[in-house]
Amino acid sequence: MAAQITEPLPSGYKLGEYIIDRKIGGGGFSLVYLAFDLDGQPVAIKEYLPGGVVKRGDGGTVMPISDDKQSSFRYGMKCFFDEGRALADIRHPNVVRVVNFFRANDTVYMVMKYERGRTLQKHITSLKEPMRESFIRHVFVQLLNGLREVHTHKILHLDIKPSNVYIRTDGTPLLIDFGASRQVLTHDLQRVSPMYTPGFAAPELYKARDCLGPWTDIYAIGASMYACLAKVPPPAADERLEKDRLAPTVKTFAGQYSHALLELIDSLLRLDYTQRPQSVYGVQKRLIELINKSQRSKPTLLSLIKERLTPSSR
Repeated sequence: MAAQITEPLPSGYKLGEYIIDRKIGGGGFSLVYLAFDLDGQPVAIKEYLPGGVVKRGDGGTVMPISDDKQSSFRYGMKCFFDEGRALADIRHPNVVRVVNFFRANDTVYMVMKYERGRTLQKHITSLKEPMRESFIRHVFVQLLNGLREVHTHKILHLDIKPSNVYIRTDGTPLLIDFGASRQVLTHDLQRVSPMYTPGFAAPELYKARDCLGPWTDIYAIGASMYACLAKVPPPAADERLEKDRLAPTVKTFAGQYSHALLELIDSLLRLDYTQRPQSVYGVQKRLIELINKSQRSKPTLLSLIKERLTPSSR
Protein backbone atom coordinates (compact mmCIF):
# COMPACT_ATOMS: atom_id res chain seq x y z
CA MET A 1 0.00 0.00 0.00
CA ALA A 2 1.42 3.42 -0.99
CA ALA A 3 2.44 5.80 1.75
CA GLN A 4 0.34 8.87 2.47
CA ILE A 5 1.49 11.81 0.35
CA THR A 6 1.76 14.11 3.36
CA GLU A 7 3.10 11.52 5.80
CA PRO A 8 5.64 13.39 7.97
CA LEU A 9 9.02 12.15 9.06
CA PRO A 10 8.72 10.43 12.45
CA SER A 11 9.84 11.84 15.78
CA GLY A 12 13.47 10.99 16.45
CA TYR A 13 14.33 10.70 12.74
CA LYS A 14 17.95 11.69 12.04
CA LEU A 15 18.08 14.08 9.12
CA GLY A 16 21.69 14.94 8.45
CA GLU A 17 22.93 16.80 11.52
CA TYR A 18 19.40 17.34 12.85
CA ILE A 19 16.95 15.25 14.86
CA ILE A 20 13.26 15.65 13.98
CA ASP A 21 11.04 16.36 16.98
CA ARG A 22 7.60 16.76 15.38
CA LYS A 23 5.66 18.29 12.52
CA ILE A 24 4.57 21.87 13.31
CA GLY A 25 3.11 23.05 10.03
CA GLY A 26 2.88 22.69 6.30
CA GLY A 27 0.82 23.35 3.22
CA GLY A 28 0.33 22.08 -0.29
CA PHE A 29 4.01 22.10 -1.18
CA SER A 30 5.93 21.39 2.02
CA LEU A 31 5.95 20.19 5.60
CA VAL A 32 7.60 22.05 8.49
CA TYR A 33 9.19 20.33 11.46
CA LEU A 34 10.59 21.34 14.81
CA ALA A 35 14.03 19.77 15.05
CA PHE A 36 17.23 20.08 17.07
CA ASP A 37 20.81 20.45 15.89
CA LEU A 38 23.83 18.69 17.37
CA ASP A 39 24.11 21.36 20.08
CA GLY A 40 20.48 20.84 21.10
CA GLN A 41 19.35 24.18 19.63
CA PRO A 42 15.85 24.23 18.10
CA VAL A 43 15.41 24.88 14.38
CA ALA A 44 12.50 24.77 11.95
CA ILE A 45 13.04 22.53 8.92
CA LYS A 46 10.94 22.85 5.79
CA GLU A 47 10.74 19.77 3.54
CA TYR A 48 9.84 20.07 -0.15
CA LEU A 49 6.87 17.71 -0.42
CA PRO A 50 4.35 18.80 -3.09
CA GLY A 51 0.94 17.28 -2.53
CA GLY A 52 -0.50 15.23 -5.35
CA VAL A 53 2.96 14.86 -6.89
CA VAL A 54 5.00 12.69 -4.50
CA LYS A 55 4.69 9.93 -1.94
CA ARG A 56 6.86 8.82 0.97
CA GLY A 57 9.01 5.76 0.35
CA ASP A 58 11.11 3.57 2.62
CA GLY A 59 13.47 5.28 5.05
CA GLY A 60 11.87 8.68 4.52
CA THR A 61 12.68 8.99 0.82
CA VAL A 62 10.43 11.05 -1.44
CA MET A 63 9.45 9.97 -4.95
CA PRO A 64 7.00 11.07 -7.64
CA ILE A 65 3.75 9.10 -7.60
CA SER A 66 4.05 8.49 -11.37
CA ASP A 67 6.47 9.05 -14.24
CA ASP A 68 4.44 11.94 -15.61
CA LYS A 69 4.95 13.82 -12.31
CA GLN A 70 8.74 13.51 -12.50
CA SER A 71 9.33 16.69 -14.53
CA SER A 72 7.15 18.97 -12.39
CA PHE A 73 8.63 17.52 -9.20
CA ARG A 74 12.21 18.13 -10.38
CA TYR A 75 11.46 21.64 -11.58
CA GLY A 76 9.70 22.52 -8.33
CA MET A 77 12.59 21.09 -6.31
CA LYS A 78 15.06 23.23 -8.24
CA CYS A 79 12.98 26.33 -7.52
CA PHE A 80 12.70 25.37 -3.84
CA PHE A 81 16.48 24.97 -3.67
CA ASP A 82 17.03 28.30 -5.46
CA GLU A 83 14.60 29.91 -3.02
CA GLY A 84 16.60 28.63 -0.05
CA ARG A 85 19.82 29.89 -1.57
CA ALA A 86 18.33 33.32 -2.21
CA LEU A 87 16.80 33.61 1.27
CA ALA A 88 20.07 32.53 2.88
CA ASP A 89 21.56 35.82 1.64
CA ILE A 90 18.94 37.87 3.47
CA ARG A 91 19.78 39.04 6.97
CA HIS A 92 16.84 41.03 8.25
CA PRO A 93 15.02 40.94 11.61
CA ASN A 94 11.63 40.85 9.91
CA VAL A 95 12.35 38.07 7.42
CA VAL A 96 12.63 34.38 8.31
CA ARG A 97 16.30 33.46 8.73
CA VAL A 98 17.50 30.55 6.60
CA VAL A 99 20.59 29.00 8.19
CA ASN A 100 21.07 25.95 5.99
CA PHE A 101 19.61 24.08 3.02
CA PHE A 102 20.56 20.68 1.70
CA ARG A 103 19.47 17.66 -0.33
CA ALA A 104 18.45 14.40 1.35
CA ASN A 105 15.83 11.68 0.86
CA ASP A 106 15.72 12.63 -2.85
CA THR A 107 14.21 16.01 -1.96
CA VAL A 108 15.34 19.35 -0.50
CA TYR A 109 15.29 20.73 3.04
CA MET A 110 15.47 24.32 4.24
CA VAL A 111 16.62 24.95 7.82
CA MET A 112 15.39 28.12 9.50
CA LYS A 113 15.91 29.81 12.83
CA TYR A 114 13.17 28.72 15.22
CA GLU A 115 11.12 31.57 16.66
CA ARG A 116 8.61 31.58 19.50
CA GLY A 117 5.27 33.27 19.04
CA ARG A 118 2.15 32.80 16.92
CA THR A 119 0.87 33.80 13.52
CA LEU A 120 -1.02 37.00 12.90
CA GLN A 121 -3.96 34.83 11.84
CA LYS A 122 -4.12 33.23 15.27
CA HIS A 123 -3.88 36.68 16.85
CA ILE A 124 -6.79 37.90 14.71
CA THR A 125 -9.04 34.96 15.58
CA SER A 126 -8.23 35.21 19.30
CA LEU A 127 -9.39 38.81 19.60
CA LYS A 128 -12.89 39.54 20.82
CA GLU A 129 -12.54 43.30 20.43
CA PRO A 130 -11.52 45.18 17.26
CA MET A 131 -7.78 45.18 16.69
CA ARG A 132 -6.04 48.35 17.85
CA GLU A 133 -4.87 50.63 15.07
CA SER A 134 -1.58 51.20 16.88
CA PHE A 135 -0.90 47.45 16.72
CA ILE A 136 -1.68 47.32 12.99
CA ARG A 137 0.63 50.25 12.30
CA HIS A 138 3.39 48.79 14.49
CA VAL A 139 3.26 45.34 12.83
CA PHE A 140 2.98 46.42 9.20
CA VAL A 141 5.55 49.19 9.19
CA GLN A 142 8.13 46.63 10.38
CA LEU A 143 6.83 43.92 8.06
CA LEU A 144 7.16 46.29 5.12
CA ASN A 145 10.74 46.92 6.15
CA GLY A 146 11.42 43.22 5.73
CA LEU A 147 9.49 43.02 2.46
CA ARG A 148 11.59 45.89 1.07
CA GLU A 149 14.69 43.81 1.73
CA VAL A 150 13.11 40.79 0.02
CA HIS A 151 12.28 42.83 -3.08
CA THR A 152 15.79 44.28 -3.09
CA HIS A 153 17.03 40.70 -3.57
CA LYS A 154 14.71 40.35 -6.60
CA ILE A 155 12.36 37.96 -4.82
CA LEU A 156 8.56 38.08 -4.74
CA HIS A 157 6.79 36.40 -1.85
CA LEU A 158 3.45 35.90 -3.68
CA ASP A 159 1.65 34.40 -0.68
CA ILE A 160 1.56 37.08 1.99
CA LYS A 161 -1.36 36.54 4.35
CA PRO A 162 -1.92 36.62 8.13
CA SER A 163 -0.96 32.95 8.49
CA ASN A 164 2.40 33.75 6.87
CA VAL A 165 3.10 36.63 9.24
CA TYR A 166 4.57 35.46 12.52
CA ILE A 167 4.36 37.62 15.62
CA ARG A 168 7.21 36.91 18.01
CA THR A 169 6.67 36.97 21.75
CA ASP A 170 8.21 40.48 21.84
CA GLY A 171 5.56 41.70 19.35
CA THR A 172 7.85 42.06 16.33
CA PRO A 173 6.64 40.55 13.04
CA LEU A 174 8.39 38.04 10.84
CA LEU A 175 7.60 37.29 7.20
CA ILE A 176 7.60 33.51 6.79
CA ASP A 177 6.80 30.72 4.33
CA PHE A 178 8.07 31.80 0.95
CA GLY A 179 6.53 28.66 -0.53
CA ALA A 180 5.00 30.63 -3.39
CA SER A 181 8.17 32.51 -4.33
CA ARG A 182 9.08 30.13 -7.11
CA GLN A 183 11.21 32.49 -9.12
CA VAL A 184 13.42 35.54 -8.84
CA LEU A 185 12.03 38.50 -10.74
CA THR A 186 14.44 38.07 -13.65
CA HIS A 187 13.21 34.55 -14.50
CA ASP A 188 10.41 33.45 -16.79
CA LEU A 189 7.32 33.73 -14.60
CA GLN A 190 5.20 31.89 -17.15
CA ARG A 191 6.74 28.62 -15.97
CA VAL A 192 5.52 29.15 -12.44
CA SER A 193 2.61 26.93 -11.45
CA PRO A 194 -0.39 29.01 -10.29
CA MET A 195 -0.29 29.35 -6.52
CA TYR A 196 -2.48 31.73 -4.60
CA THR A 197 -4.67 32.10 -1.55
CA PRO A 198 -8.14 33.46 -2.44
CA GLY A 199 -8.79 36.81 -0.82
CA PHE A 200 -5.09 37.65 -0.49
CA ALA A 201 -3.94 36.97 -4.05
CA ALA A 202 -3.82 39.93 -6.43
CA PRO A 203 -5.86 39.84 -9.68
CA GLU A 204 -2.75 39.46 -11.83
CA LEU A 205 -1.99 36.12 -10.15
CA TYR A 206 -5.17 34.80 -11.77
CA LYS A 207 -5.11 36.23 -15.25
CA ALA A 208 -1.98 38.29 -15.95
CA ARG A 209 1.03 36.49 -14.51
CA ASP A 210 3.37 38.36 -16.84
CA CYS A 211 2.44 41.49 -14.84
CA LEU A 212 3.66 40.25 -11.46
CA GLY A 213 5.80 42.65 -9.48
CA PRO A 214 6.21 44.33 -6.08
CA TRP A 215 2.65 45.66 -6.46
CA THR A 216 1.44 42.03 -6.33
CA ASP A 217 2.82 41.60 -2.80
CA ILE A 218 1.50 45.07 -1.97
CA TYR A 219 -2.06 43.91 -2.76
CA ALA A 220 -1.57 41.03 -0.32
CA ILE A 221 -0.35 43.46 2.34
CA GLY A 222 -3.55 45.45 1.86
CA ALA A 223 -5.67 42.30 2.07
CA SER A 224 -3.86 41.27 5.27
CA MET A 225 -4.47 44.69 6.80
CA TYR A 226 -8.12 44.41 5.77
CA ALA A 227 -8.32 41.03 7.54
CA CYS A 228 -7.05 42.71 10.71
CA LEU A 229 -10.08 45.01 10.61
CA ALA A 230 -12.76 42.62 9.35
CA LYS A 231 -11.36 39.34 10.76
CA VAL A 232 -12.02 37.83 7.33
CA PRO A 233 -10.22 38.34 4.01
CA PRO A 234 -11.68 40.52 1.29
CA PRO A 235 -13.55 38.77 -1.56
CA ALA A 236 -11.34 36.81 -3.95
CA ALA A 237 -9.85 38.99 -6.68
CA ASP A 238 -11.26 36.89 -9.53
CA GLU A 239 -14.74 37.44 -8.09
CA ARG A 240 -14.03 41.15 -7.75
CA LEU A 241 -13.02 41.26 -11.41
CA GLU A 242 -16.43 39.86 -12.35
CA LYS A 243 -18.37 42.11 -10.00
CA ASP A 244 -16.65 44.09 -7.29
CA ARG A 245 -18.71 43.87 -4.12
CA LEU A 246 -15.93 45.06 -1.82
CA ALA A 247 -17.11 48.24 -0.12
CA PRO A 248 -14.33 50.78 0.53
CA THR A 249 -12.96 50.51 4.05
CA VAL A 250 -13.27 54.28 4.39
CA LYS A 251 -17.04 53.64 4.51
CA THR A 252 -17.20 50.23 6.21
CA PHE A 253 -14.88 51.13 9.10
CA ALA A 254 -15.45 54.88 9.28
CA GLY A 255 -15.13 56.09 12.86
CA GLN A 256 -13.39 52.91 14.03
CA TYR A 257 -10.02 53.64 12.45
CA SER A 258 -8.31 56.75 11.13
CA HIS A 259 -9.34 57.91 7.67
CA ALA A 260 -5.70 57.92 6.57
CA LEU A 261 -5.22 54.23 7.44
CA LEU A 262 -8.45 53.21 5.70
CA GLU A 263 -7.57 55.28 2.65
CA LEU A 264 -4.19 53.55 2.49
CA ILE A 265 -5.75 50.07 2.67
CA ASP A 266 -8.19 50.94 -0.12
CA SER A 267 -5.31 52.09 -2.32
CA LEU A 268 -3.48 48.79 -1.79
CA LEU A 269 -6.57 46.79 -2.79
CA ARG A 270 -7.13 48.39 -6.18
CA LEU A 271 -7.77 45.81 -8.87
CA ASP A 272 -5.66 47.59 -11.49
CA TYR A 273 -2.07 47.03 -10.42
CA THR A 274 -0.94 50.27 -12.06
CA GLN A 275 -3.18 52.19 -9.64
CA ARG A 276 -1.63 50.63 -6.53
CA PRO A 277 1.54 51.94 -4.92
CA GLN A 278 4.35 50.55 -7.04
CA SER A 279 6.94 50.11 -4.32
CA VAL A 280 6.98 48.97 -0.71
CA TYR A 281 8.87 52.13 0.17
CA GLY A 282 5.90 54.26 -0.89
CA VAL A 283 3.53 52.26 1.33
CA GLN A 284 5.92 52.29 4.25
CA LYS A 285 6.41 56.04 3.95
CA ARG A 286 2.67 56.64 4.25
CA LEU A 287 2.44 54.37 7.31
CA ILE A 288 5.37 56.12 8.99
CA GLU A 289 3.72 59.49 8.35
CA LEU A 290 0.57 58.10 9.95
CA ILE A 291 2.53 56.93 13.00
CA ASN A 292 4.33 60.28 13.35
CA LYS A 293 1.05 62.18 13.05
CA SER A 294 -0.51 59.96 15.74
CA GLN A 295 2.42 60.50 18.08
CA ARG A 296 2.30 64.27 17.61
CA SER A 297 -1.40 64.31 18.41
CA LYS A 298 -0.99 62.37 21.65
CA PRO A 299 -1.26 64.58 24.72
CA THR A 300 1.87 64.61 26.87
CA LEU A 301 1.81 64.31 30.65
CA LEU A 302 2.85 67.97 30.91
CA SER A 303 0.05 69.12 28.60
CA LEU A 304 -2.51 67.12 30.59
CA ILE A 305 -1.31 68.72 33.84
CA LYS A 306 -1.46 72.20 32.28
CA GLU A 307 -4.97 71.48 30.99
CA ARG A 308 -6.12 70.49 34.49
CA LEU A 309 -4.53 73.58 36.09
CA THR A 310 -5.84 76.05 33.50
CA PRO A 311 -9.19 77.57 34.58
CA SER A 312 -11.92 76.85 32.11
CA SER A 313 -13.30 79.86 30.25
CA ARG A 314 -16.92 80.66 30.63
